[in-house]
Amino acid sequence: MIQTATINEITDNLQGLPPEKLAVVLDFVAFLKQRGSSSIILDDEPSAMDCMLAAESALRANWDTPEEDAAWAHLSEGK
Repeated sequence: MIQTATINEITDNLQGLPPEKLAVVLDFVAFLKQRGSSSIILDDEPSAMDCMLAAESALRANWDTPEEDAAWAHLSEGK
């Protein structure tokens, strides 16, 4: 079964979200536009690459921090 939504339903759900959540929504919309799909068919199983690309933009804000760099620095030591 394909789920559909209206612009008004989406807008209503966006109202009141904090700016950092709106940034995640914007990243996801950009991902969908880049993918060239105006709709998502929920019956199709996404590929591992689709999942990775969607997660990357959503998690980028957490990954690109000095704390994360320090936590993973030991992996590049000794190269």
